[in-house]
Amino acid sequence: MLLTRRILQMLILLLVAACSGEDSKTNVPLIPGGENSTGENGTNNLTAGGAFGGTCFTSDRFNLGRGIYDITGSAAELGMMGYAVVEQKTAGIHMRLRSRAFVVESPCNGKRIVYVTADLGQVFQSVKQGVINKLMSTYGGIYSDENVMIAATHTHSGPGGYSHYALYNLTILGYDSQNYNAIVDGIYQSIVRAHNNMRTANIQFNTGDVVDAGMNRSPIAYAKNPAAERSRYTSDTDKKMTLLKFTGIDGRELGLLNWFAVHATNIGNKNRLISGDNKGYAAYRFEKLKATTYSSADTFVAAFSNSNEGDVSPNLWGVPDNVNDFDRTYTIGNRQYDGAVALYNSGGRAMSGGVDYRHAYVDYSNINVAAQWTGSVLKKTCKAAIGMSMIAGSTEDGPGVSFVSEGLAYDGVSWPFFTLVPEDQACHDKKVVLLTTGRMTPYPWTPEVLPVHIMRLGSLAIVGVPFECTTMCGRRLRETVAAELQADGVTDVVIAGLANAYAGYVATPEEYSAQHYEGASTHFGPNQLPAMQQEYSRLARAMRDGTSVSPGPTPRNLINNQSSLITGVVFDDKPLFKEFGDVKTDAAASYSKGSVASVVFWGAHPRNNLKLQSTFLEVQRLVGSSWVTIASDWDPETKYQWARDGVANSLVTIKWSIPPTTTSGTYRIRHYGNWKSGWSGAISAYTATSRSFTVN
Repeated sequence: MLLTRRILQMLILLLVAACSGEDSKTNVPLIPGGENSTGENGTNNLTAGGAFGGTCFTSDRFNLGRGIYDITGSAAELGMMGYAVVEQKTAGIHMRLRSRAFVVESPCNGKRIVYVTADLGQVFQSVKQGVINKLMSTYGGIYSDENVMIAATHTHSGPGGYSHYALYNLTILGYDSQNYNAIVDGIYQSIVRAHNNMRTANIQFNTGDVVDAGMNRSPIAYAKNPAAERSRYTSDTDKKMTLLKFTGIDGRELGLLNWFAVHATNIGNKNRLISGDNKGYAAYRFEKLKATTYSSADTFVAAFSNSNEGDVSPNLWGVPDNVNDFDRTYTIGNRQYDGAVALYNSGGRAMSGGVDYRHAYVDYSNINVAAQWTGSVLKKTCKAAIGMSMIAGSTEDGPGVSFVSEGLAYDGVSWPFFTLVPEDQACHDKKVVLLTTGRMTPYPWTPEVLPVHIMRLGSLAIVGVPFECTTMCGRRLRETVAAELQADGVTDVVIAGLANAYAGYVATPEEYSAQHYEGASTHFGPNQLPAMQQEYSRLARAMRDGTSVSPGPTPRNLINNQSSLITGVVFDDKPLFKEFGDVKTDAAASYSKGSVASVVFWGAHPRNNLKLQSTFLEVQRLVGSSWVTIASDWDPETKYQWARDGVANSLVTIKWSIPPTTTSGTYRIRHYGNWKSGWSGAISAYTATSRSFTVN
């Protein structure tokens, strides 16, 4: 079927909506160092009664492993995931993307859990399926869907094409196996590293507020929530950061894991450079502080995970403008980094107890929701559909179609055209149904069978959610889980957003009625959150009681049903009398600190070799008679930029923003690439070097 560019753009913007915050005064116990928190917990297959029992309640020793690995995909000509803009294709690297994994085992009950934070826009179901398949091939039944949780940081500056569902590949122009394999293998390798370096450790728990790092981008929708409920909180976003500090019993610092709710959208839809945005930068800074070695299988790992960020924007200064985006990324990243440093250094309370988990699949398109959760009578969820207000985009993070605005609610009169599927329109109520993704053939454009997942680490419950939960959505869900698990020793509950799979947003029923971006992007209708509360309550109750749960329906695996319009590299070329790696525009003879050194090379397409666990560039300083690398393409002061010149020529520009703290001396810039022969298809490496220059 041929689509005009405008229709495609509209569908894409529509799509984007699917991709486009904490602070509470609940009745759950207060945690020193932060505002009130809701309980969290997660256990599985324990003894009757659900309690860890015996020495588990007082045991403060865990077996802990952590690992980090590169998941950076193609740095050129691959559509980026998040804003659904067809023209936004990768053209270089600002910072590499990483997978950060933690394996935690409790000696007292012998169970283990895996938690992964990945620098991705979303962890699609395809990714979880691929990772679990590799883990089961390697370790048998040690790791499975049940005890592995993979969550995305939600950066909007990574390459796409790694979902198996059409809606999320639409603006990417299809599926990209190279990027998919880089992501799946990188996450798997990070878990392997964590598995291989497990040692006895202590875990400390701390919470505290991080201020000025986000704002509610849909305050009108938030105000629809009951006044009595809103009055229990001091803010319309959650400000609390929850942090775990991992230390070996020998005193060695092993890593940290924290959760804080904010979109990773400081870098806007005009950007072409791969980046982890504010969360990736915060993690990088902490790892820099602790001298993390990315090539090492046994090194310090700092993971900045996301939470209920659905309506939380980091863009306190307005929409990203492609001028100040990186500086604002550093500002929001630094505020999270500073909060994490304070919590990490102040210690917190020692974690004790066992680990546990519960996992099930649920068909979200067909859930009967009991009156206990709807507040009235039995209700149902709907077949997946997205609303007209979704293509309006989020004004604060990236506006969509200009002639559509947020808040378009169905009244049966203003939008009669959108009653072509009466059953769906009736079920979705206020949503002006634009696209019934759940009815597409031969396969739905978005998944309907999705995971419900809770993991427990001592007194902490981690609730994995495959949606972008709004602030109040997260608060209600935390309270739901806490209500079941508090009696079993759970004192804190945290939402792990964008975990294990992805299917848009979830707003409260009240927010849904306003049909702002988040409500229009809530796929399964106005009762989606009550359905979630019902299902997560069921899992939490089983965890508390030590009973098992049915695994539920098996999600489809569509890896063999993918198509793509993405073109690969046919061959690389260069100007006559030039070689790959020759300098086109050399560096200046000298630079002052705070300025930008730049060099342009005749290069080749980066899809020929992703340089995983390696680099496309190095900044080197002359020390004695040796050149020592002081920066690579994952350091934010460098930028690797690729551009096509003519048919098959490539220009590679490398920029180094020289930090004021740089040691004076002699420097050079090197570039590493691979070119593809048009005759044989062979791929060959080349190295390029700038002139030497001084920094004063």
